[in-house]
Amino acid sequence: MDILTVSHLSKIYGKGETATRALDDVSFSITEGEFVAIVGSSGSGKSTLLHLMGGVDRPTSGKVLLNGQDVYARSDEELAVFRRREVGLVYQFYNLVPVLNVVENMTLPVALDGRAINQDRLAGLLDKLGLCGKESHLPSQLSGGQQQRVAIGRALMNAPAVVLADEPTGNLDTHNSRDILKLLQDSNRDFGQTLVMITHDETIARAADRIIAIEDGRVVRDERIR
Repeated sequence: MDILTVSHLSKIYGKGETATRALDDVSFSITEGEFVAIVGSSGSGKSTLLHLMGGVDRPTSGKVLLNGQDVYARSDEELAVFRRREVGLVYQFYNLVPVLNVVENMTLPVALDGRAINQDRLAGLLDKLGLCGKESHLPSQLSGGQQQRVAIGRALMNAPAVVLADEPTGNLDTHNSRDILKLLQDSNRDFGQTLVMITHDETIARAADRIIAIEDGRVVRDERIR
């Protein structure tokens, strides 16, 4: 069953002679529980695509459907709720709140929603992410790899429909990159989590089930690996 559908998606920045077409008529679907890597060089449009899939930015034309619902039929306020509840975002530079500890950062989307924290899920994620004993640590007291684990925990805490990871290993050394990739693969396999990962590295991309390559804002390859 398709959980995410991108239909004739285009994004143009600017107007007239200074207009830049970041995405040009992109279409594909992702099935529930799939792990997809989107690859491309810098400026290819892959991060723009991820932001449009996650409701962070609005397209110039085209649609994004999540569970059959048009993401951009929502108001800005409804989009904010959508991002908290339905999408888990993981960024290269973690985007943790420096004055919040590990648990507070991981549960921030739940707190912003005014909902009760699922303590069993929190405990399970802390264990899975190797963060037990670090619950009260601030981001400044953690290594880069540990901070990215917290960011992944935050993305998974709400059990979102899809996790979107933008260069999640781009700021890490080889050892930590391998660990983060393993965690993403485990979340996909153990939780059935639908996962879309942006990367410029084809070697990292091959951890996924499928690779979609973007060049000059267009899909040039869609390859199933396993």
